Amino acid sequence: MKMLIIDRFEGTYAICEDKEQKFYAIETSELPQGAREGDVLDVDDTQGTLSINAEATAQRRSKSKKLQDKLFH
Repeated sequence: MKMLIIDRFEGTYAICEDKEQKFYAIETSELPQGAREGDVLDVDDTQGTLSINAEATAQRRSKSKKLQDKLFH
């Protein structure tokens, strides 16, 4: 299963990045409800669906917070 990270929103598109640092523009109407910047999305190629991976998102946010705390405190 492929994973994407929502990098930013531009107009009606979410700009997402994969682990190879390739970017994809996905229409916001195709995103799961409540998706926001920094969320990790699981891409199910067989069904063509996107879902938020809450566990991976929480891990990324925690890692980012720890790095920020280390740099600014």
